[in-house]
Amino acid sequence: MSERKKKEKPIYNMWQNTGWMIRNAWNTRKSVLFLCIAVAVGGLATSLTELFVAPVILKKVETSAPFSELLWTIVGFALLLMFLAAFNTYLGANTLFGRIEVRSGIIGMIARKYDITSYPNVEDPAVLKKYGKAQDTVSNNRSATEAIWTTVTDLLKNIAGFVIYLLLLSSLKPVLLLVVLATTVMSFFISKRIHEWGYRHRDEESAYLKKINYIRDRAADRKLGKDIRIFHLRPWLEDVWTSTVRLYDDYVARREKIYLWADVADVVLSFLRNGIAYFYLIALALQDGLPASQFLLYFSAVSGFTAWVTGILSGFSTLHTQSLDLSVLREFLDVPELFKFEDGEPLKAEKIPYEIQLKSVRFRYPGADKDTLHDLNLTIHAGEKLAVVGLNGAGKTTLVKLICGFYDPTEGEVLLNGVDIRRYNRRDYYRLFTAVFQQFSVLETTLAENVAQTVEGIDMQRVRDCVEKAGLAQNVATLPQGYDTHIGRAVFEDGVELSGGETQRLMLARALYKGAPIMVLDEPTAALDPIAENDIYLKYHAMTAGCTSVYISHRLASTRFCDRIILLADGKIAEEGTHGSLMKQGGKYAKLFAIQSRYYGKEDLRKGSDLDEK
Repeated sequence: MSERKKKEKPIYNMWQNTGWMIRNAWNTRKSVLFLCIAVAVGGLATSLTELFVAPVILKKVETSAPFSELLWTIVGFALLLMFLAAFNTYLGANTLFGRIEVRSGIIGMIARKYDITSYPNVEDPAVLKKYGKAQDTVSNNRSATEAIWTTVTDLLKNIAGFVIYLLLLSSLKPVLLLVVLATTVMSFFISKRIHEWGYRHRDEESAYLKKINYIRDRAADRKLGKDIRIFHLRPWLEDVWTSTVRLYDDYVARREKIYLWADVADVVLSFLRNGIAYFYLIALALQDGLPASQFLLYFSAVSGFTAWVTGILSGFSTLHTQSLDLSVLREFLDVPELFKFEDGEPLKAEKIPYEIQLKSVRFRYPGADKDTLHDLNLTIHAGEKLAVVGLNGAGKTTLVKLICGFYDPTEGEVLLNGVDIRRYNRRDYYRLFTAVFQQFSVLETTLAENVAQTVEGIDMQRVRDCVEKAGLAQNVATLPQGYDTHIGRAVFEDGVELSGGETQRLMLARALYKGAPIMVLDEPTAALDPIAENDIYLKYHAMTAGCTSVYISHRLASTRFCDRIILLADGKIAEEGTHGSLMKQGGKYAKLFAIQSRYYGKEDLRKGSDLDEK
């Protein structure tokens, strides 16, 4: 058990995390720190003014001060309180901007880490969990990366108030201060212990909220709108929503009944504390002639002293909770990199022949009980068009990840012109590739920016040429804003939705625009019918002459034009050759092709045969 607790202990403590946030604020917006102090001073000044206003006025009455003096005293306090209220409101409004800027900077740190981290990290459940929690720390104004400034401000104010009130009450008997401290601390920890019920049952609450949010999001998802209407899912969704909300309401009712005991304990201890204070001060007034103004001052100070103590305890408790969130955030930012980046050898994407070799490669996913690929030797020659085919689960996508450098082999080497790619800056290696994967990124931006994959320095002539070669120019001509038309409707109201074929041509244009020496297609057309897929692949073939290309597909007919075809089965190369030679062998490839060809038209097969002969 101690071992488990040791593992769960955060790497960074409260003081380290607070210091980290202060350094971020200092580097991003120094005014955040100065405003924290200013807000604390303003709040303390208001509390002290409110403490003295009634006793001072009462003192004037006791000493029979002139009416004009009494009036000016009241007016002076009123003006001071108005000024402090305006001052605090002004500061409160202006602190928001700097705090948001600091939080936005941390959002950028999280995004950059996720976007540039070694690819295996984005598939590691432990890293993804930290990533999710890191996002929670920057999700809104109440999250740890922004709320911590309110906590720090309150702590500064409460600590300063505690010291001032302690000096003010130092003339009273120490036993009274001890009683006030003891009852306040008891009330705080009893309340804290009771309210921890919610923390202990956070998984139950999270389960209800997760289900509620899921149903809400699915019901509002435009992509599911047709299914909801066709299959009459609205009553079912409403039933699930109602039952879940009812369970959550029951949970809240149970929680509030338990929290009620915290209020009861606070009332009892407050009654005890105030009763003792009243008794002591009344005795002091009767025995020593304590004036009513001082009686009021001391009693108000006792109540205020309690608030400062509670504020300090609550502040450090909140800061500790926020520190736990910040620790997870920092742990995500500190996730170790598995690849070399800036510390690797530079590699320029030049117009030179590149040969990729997989040598005695074995790969097993973390936690898997068997290899996905094993004993794999493959050389992809410069300028060659290689097709990788096979059934689902044969290891085609894993092979692509190894070729592209998204994974390093468990054993063996991936060589670029005879050099292990682990020596290079991995980002430089990625620049050698242009790829279209099964799940590609169509961004909610303009068509031109989708092609160029940037918002600055776009070569529009090159964009037009690539769109023309991809066979999309006629479609672009019909769009309302041409190349400036927004794609998708999630962000822009005037956005347009592309069809499956148009999207594939857009991806081809994007691949052509990058112009990298190596192209990889990992079943990007799996959602299209075989005839449409064959047409798209032929366009890729025609537009990438002289480029090293790797085509991945489970449809054998689409890749017959390639220089070489390998069939993956059981994690290794089962057959290898041209389409014609593999058909003559009469092995697995020929059998699979015969089965799949039943779904293709004769005309398509004839075209494929013509390509084979050429």
